[in-house]
Amino acid sequence: MKSLTRTHRLLGLTTAVAATVALTGCAGENAEASAETLNVDFATYNPLSLIIKDQGWLEETLEDEGVEVNWLQSAGSNKANEGLRSEALHVGSTAGSAALLARANGTPIKTIAMYSQPEWSAIVTPEGSDIASVEDLRGKKIAATKGTDPYFFLVQTLQEHGMTIDDVTVENLQHADGWSALNNGSVDAWAGLDPIMAGAEEEGAELMYRNLDFNTYGFLNATEDFLENEPELAQTVIDAYQKAREWAAENPEETAEILADVAGLEEPIANKVILERSNLDVDPVPGDAQRSVLEAVGPIFVEIGDVSDQESIDEALETLFDPSFAENADSSTITESS
Repeated sequence: MKSLTRTHRLLGLTTAVAATVALTGCAGENAEASAETLNVDFATYNPLSLIIKDQGWLEETLEDEGVEVNWLQSAGSNKANEGLRSEALHVGSTAGSAALLARANGTPIKTIAMYSQPEWSAIVTPEGSDIASVEDLRGKKIAATKGTDPYFFLVQTLQEHGMTIDDVTVENLQHADGWSALNNGSVDAWAGLDPIMAGAEEEGAELMYRNLDFNTYGFLNATEDFLENEPELAQTVIDAYQKAREWAAENPEETAEILADVAGLEEPIANKVILERSNLDVDPVPGDAQRSVLEAVGPIFVEIGDVSDQESIDEALETLFDPSFAENADSSTITESS
């Protein structure tokens, strides 16, 4: 194991307990922050994070350094951004669109790696719905989580079909609540997110509109303070992600089992998410491919009023990526649990 000698200057966060409640919606996972605590998220939409948590690699690798690993669950990109903005998270998982939105609105984060290239969003309708086309969404109530990829998927879908977000009524609900609202008839459609969406599909919901190009990548982000003050610790996180990427490639069925357990899914549904709709073997280095996707999304933020001007988008695009950590990823530095 490589030496991780460092001075832990940043990591005492007085807001960690409150942030745990905000991120998970559950007070049961509260954890007391210390001066040597790494606060990193896990999310069902980020299977690599689930592997790292399940295998205990960060805990094992950092044990001799006296670093406690505090896992906080992100229910969506918006919740991960809240944690990063409050500095209750050092590292958080979002969609690319959400990372750009946060940076453009002043959150001091950097994208340090990609964790997936998914098709995780679609427009979902209930079984037997009379909505047969995107045009039929006009005047309908649609559940979506603002600040996340499914919401921006919805915006792009409407624009592609000659409409705007003002042509529908958006019910701003967290992803799981959006599916519940669709299931009980409170909304007409839902901008869905896997793995919840895959479960809904198994229960009869229909993916009424799909478009891979409207899904942005999975971005792993860190606060600038963390990267400046704890670069070796940040590198350890990225090394663990590299190990998880290699492990997932060798163990796809086990990866699906971990997802099924955490997300409460039947294994066939988890298999669909992992094997059919998630590219976990994506190049982890943020670069031109992701920038191209975000250049298409950025003007939408300005048009719908989520960002004040295009200059803020352009500046965010110029400053968001820090590829150095992913470029130096080395899974051999990570200690496996005994």
